[in-house]
Amino acid sequence: MKLRIGKIPYANLFPIFYTLEKECDCSSYEFVEGVPSILNKMLRNDEIDVSPSSSIEYLKNPSLYRIIEGHSISSQGPIESILLFSRVPIGELNGGTIYVSSQSETSVALLDIILREFYGIQCRLHISINPEESEGEAFLLIGDDALKHKARGNRQEAIGRNINKHAAYSLSPIAYSLFIYDLGELWYKKTGLPFVFALWIARREFGDKEELLNKFIKDLNRAKEIAINNFPETARHSPMRAFMSEDEIVSYWNRIDYDLTDNHKEGLELFDKYLRELFCY
Repeated sequence: MKLRIGKIPYANLFPIFYTLEKECDCSSYEFVEGVPSILNKMLRNDEIDVSPSSSIEYLKNPSLYRIIEGHSISSQGPIESILLFSRVPIGELNGGTIYVSSQSETSVALLDIILREFYGIQCRLHISINPEESEGEAFLLIGDDALKHKARGNRQEAIGRNINKHAAYSLSPIAYSLFIYDLGELWYKKTGLPFVFALWIARREFGDKEELLNKFIKDLNRAKEIAINNFPETARHSPMRAFMSEDEIVSYWNRIDYDLTDNHKEGLELFDKYLRELFCY
């Protein structure tokens, strides 16, 4: 009998899983890899036992899950991997089409909230396999796709491509005269609260695996503590070295907030409030 653990193959969780598998005895764990939307469904259907999971999955089904305290994927400002790329300033997107990924329901819902509540506009959000290849006014990329697209643009900028100089907030537009908006930054500037993109959650009904879950929680606590203190060493082993320098990878990880405090939960509650008001779920 093994504990079935969801494993999201994104750069934001690489330090945790790398350290977990390097420093802890994982012989009683079975790691199941998948994007957030797939792992959410597997957790809901009892095909895995525990996983880092989209915060919206927990908020929609709180009776199914328990939160593993102290752990999240959050931001208090820019997150750098949840990015809206737009051909016009965001305030001019009203009535337009934004192509989005199906990989993360949380990020799509956050974008909708930002557009409606913070800018007073509505857009058509169209799910696409390759949002960046769309012909709409804007597209949303998440995770490694966002990091890679921005990195490609930065390389093009370095060799003298024509770049629009009027970026929004702290990021600069990349190739094709795109405006870039970091959703974590937009949320924080408006609310002053962290945004919790993902939680570590487990199914409430655990049966005879309860002891395994307790062991995993101890291992996860240890892995997080070690990982946060060893970003430079871990960056040498990251697949993102194909697109980013080790210093850029470390800088990205340092922007991520891996904790889950009362302040994070306040941000999560506000997200839940917006969801219920706008989408009536």
